Amino acid sequence: MTSRTPRGTVHRVTGQPNGGEFPDPAWWAPGIALHERRGTEVDAGVLDAPAAAGRLDRWRAVHGSAEAFERRLAETGLHEKALAALLCEPPVSLASRVDKPTWAETVERALASAPVGELSAEADWRDAFAVPLRPLVSDAVTRLAESVRGLAEIDLDAVARGFADRLSRDLVETATATLVANLGDAAAAGLLTGADGAQRFTDYVRRLTRPANLAAFLAEYPVLARLLGQAADFAVEAHTELLTRLAADRAAVVASLFDGRSPGRLVGVEARRGDLHRRGRSVAILTFADGRRVVYRPRDVRSHVRFGELVGLLNHAVPDLALRTVDVVERPGYGWLEFIETGPLPDLAAADRFYRRQGALLALLHLVHAADIHFENLIASGDQPVLVDMETLFHPRLATPIPVTDPAAAALSDSVYRTSLLPVIVVGENGAIDVSGMGGDRGAVAPDMAMDWEFPGTDRMRPIARSVPFRGADNRPRLAGRDLAPEDHETALLDGFGVAYEAVMRHHKDFAALVESCADVEVRVIARPTRGYVTLIEESTHPDLLRDALDRDRVLDLLWSEAAGDPGRRGLSRHEVADLWAGDIPIFTGKPGSADLWTSEGHRVSGVIERTGLSRALEKVGAGSEADRRDQAWIISATLATRRPAAPGADVVPLALAGTAADPQRLVAEACALGDQIIARSMGDRDRVNWLGLELVDDRQWLVLPMGASMANGYLGVALFLAQLADLTGISRYADVASRAVGAIPAFYDTVAARPDLVPVIGCGGLHGFGGIAYTLTRLATLLADTELGSWAEHAVDLATAATRAPGSADWATGSAGCLAAMTAVHTESGCAAAGRLAASCAEELAEYVEYGDLGPHHGFADGAAGIAWALGTYGRANADGRATRAAREAITGAPQSAEPGWHSGEAGRCVARCLLAEPVEDRPRPVTRRPVLRDLSLCHGELGVVDTLTVLAAADRPGAARAMRRRAGLVLDALDRYGPVCGTPGGVFTPGLLTGAAGIGYGLLRLAHVDRVPSVLMLQPGCGPA
Repeated sequence: MTSRTPRGTVHRVTGQPNGGEFPDPAWWAPGIALHERRGTEVDAGVLDAPAAAGRLDRWRAVHGSAEAFERRLAETGLHEKALAALLCEPPVSLASRVDKPTWAETVERALASAPVGELSAEADWRDAFAVPLRPLVSDAVTRLAESVRGLAEIDLDAVARGFADRLSRDLVETATATLVANLGDAAAAGLLTGADGAQRFTDYVRRLTRPANLAAFLAEYPVLARLLGQAADFAVEAHTELLTRLAADRAAVVASLFDGRSPGRLVGVEARRGDLHRRGRSVAILTFADGRRVVYRPRDVRSHVRFGELVGLLNHAVPDLALRTVDVVERPGYGWLEFIETGPLPDLAAADRFYRRQGALLALLHLVHAADIHFENLIASGDQPVLVDMETLFHPRLATPIPVTDPAAAALSDSVYRTSLLPVIVVGENGAIDVSGMGGDRGAVAPDMAMDWEFPGTDRMRPIARSVPFRGADNRPRLAGRDLAPEDHETALLDGFGVAYEAVMRHHKDFAALVESCADVEVRVIARPTRGYVTLIEESTHPDLLRDALDRDRVLDLLWSEAAGDPGRRGLSRHEVADLWAGDIPIFTGKPGSADLWTSEGHRVSGVIERTGLSRALEKVGAGSEADRRDQAWIISATLATRRPAAPGADVVPLALAGTAADPQRLVAEACALGDQIIARSMGDRDRVNWLGLELVDDRQWLVLPMGASMANGYLGVALFLAQLADLTGISRYADVASRAVGAIPAFYDTVAARPDLVPVIGCGGLHGFGGIAYTLTRLATLLADTELGSWAEHAVDLATAATRAPGSADWATGSAGCLAAMTAVHTESGCAAAGRLAASCAEELAEYVEYGDLGPHHGFADGAAGIAWALGTYGRANADGRATRAAREAITGAPQSAEPGWHSGEAGRCVARCLLAEPVEDRPRPVTRRPVLRDLSLCHGELGVVDTLTVLAAADRPGAARAMRRRAGLVLDALDRYGPVCGTPGGVFTPGLLTGAAGIGYGLLRLAHVDRVPSVLMLQPGCGPA
């Protein structure tokens, strides 16, 4: 008898089972995937079936439109009517025209010969779930033993036990979600017996151990049956291949990897030491009787051999480097590798040796255009960083439907960052973590939630998302029981990179010849991130998708929809789906000298590669220069900085400063020096320039990014400084670079027009939103005497207006206070009527917010009450608006002093607001002025933001403010002389931006030199026209 639940059928078996026969001979047919079903005759009336119509609608929704859906179907020789027929085809019809697959025969054979399983009452829930699946494991073990019986030097019993344990864990992992769903259905239907949840769980598993019940369960979920039977088949196939190859190659392995000394019999195979590819094959670690180990790679290992030769050439060029490589036994299509033992460092000096070598390794990986060198691909063996996975060398440039026009983005993708050996920060809901070859911080919280199980081992068991610790790997050097951090050894890393880079420049002909010899080596090509495939596998094994393979195919169609605008990657989608149906992570390979790809099944694919890995590597070898080395060194330092804390520091300069004469000529000269540095770091051509910068994203994580359009951290802010510098000095190159920087704005507007959902995301704020963009373009239109920039500014005003219609913040940086100040300035400087109207609207909204809302805990300028007060007060005075003035005073009343001195959220910003509102401030600036100079010289949290406060106080004739401003200006110049332009970034790393970088430091110097001609950008003050 059976019981129906909303999820499906729960089978109740009474009496004694009569074996694991499937009552329906066509039970397996719904497990056949779309690409295996094509060819049926179309029933003309099938489209009238409500079930088919509903399923077609859901499938069409994956692609977003009927046209896109039709294109996807046409690419696989289908159309909607044909798909509808497949959706409605009865299993018996499908079974009559499709051969029974091997996986179905495996499942039937395993269950037909299976006895009733025995369940221990003390079993862990995973062990309990393994019991019903034991017939599949036992059948696989029997087949493996039969296939390798007679092979010498193998402890078959030990190897078979390890094989069974691994396969059992894999099958349980695949089946758990469906077992738990079925368990819940059985509990809800009242089919389980027991005094508590644990006993009812045991009763469920015990029932499922009966072969007839297991057969009924798998018939209910034939797609799960496919995944389980397939996994067992592929595991047998892969292990048989591995053991047969070992028997054939044992003499060579012993001679090359074990110094000719026999390690004894094989006693263990640790499979799945990497992703599964090509029907369940993976890297494996083999253990022998004497404890020694070897690594098996079921893919071409010539890339390891060639990279070893490149390392040998580098070691010869830099004799004290002594980079270690991995010994290899190469065979056609596979190979055996030396097992690298991890080990601690003896002392701190060894840490610098490690990182010096890692810097040299980075230079070599950059040379050969490597990619995806993440934390699992490197082993820290004492003071040696040993690369153990080199299949992603010579990575080609893949064709893209929209060419990369941002020169900074192109430079980053072609830099040392591309290797993924340098910090690669993955940001998720739980925070951020570095997954690079230098990262993998074990014990940190993983960035994304992971699925776990609540109430495990009971009939209430259910899935739950939890934060989990990041497992890490053995890629980091260890000293005294702890992993060392690469950012603490930056000097050694840069030294190693520099000596290796220079060695390649000196011996470029030798390196070029060796690179050219790699033209036909098989390498892996990353078409999509592995993380995306893993997520798709997890999502497509939901129990509701395991009754009919076409439901799972609908979810896998995300691969087509995500590549809708990319013909090259779209052409790979059907091969990716086939790999995913095999339980594999899709894999594509290439040859450095070829523009074609090969799929896991050996199909050749054209039109995906834009430029070969070989041509890119040869260009690198031949184009090395001191300028490029410096650029790459900055990227190394900047990416290392992303591993440091995000919170701004309040460090002061380490030595007392005497100060120096801060005359205008000296201040402008220092600003010019900064302008020259910024121009030297620009990337581009005659039409456009941009920069790479360090940017704080969401106030929690620093990232190295091409500059966007914002005023605070984007190219507009840099352009504003350069234009102001050109206006004051008359030097045309500064104006020229500023003009080329803002040339990207039309393309930015086109992107926003195509993606209107971005408008509320960018927001209306004065620093990071359209308010700041409108302000900056208005100032640039004046400084560069360019009326077209004025029209672009007006469009930014329109976008800011649209952004205010969405819910947002009230603060200065991202919200309506900054928008109010920006629109007030735009209206004042350009007369833009739309800006005046938006300013009035923002003032009314802000006044109401202050009167009736809660200003929250933040009292700073950029993030809280001080900025709101300044915006309302400025507007109130300019427009004789009493309500705005009163709201401004109310906003700032009672704000406590801050221990932080800076402008953004500290005491300096609060002083500005109090000054405007004519409150007593005579004693308030003391925390700002009576302290050492901040090491950070930037406008945001640094010294020049504090000094900007003094210029405002001086302009308001506050006693002593002008004298304090001149003194601080001299101290700033002294700090610049001694320590350089220390930016508001982790470690003070140079970045071009306005708020935290060199452009802001330069702008602050210009303001000190000519306060009457350079308006405060922090206060969004309007200008008075060009000099």
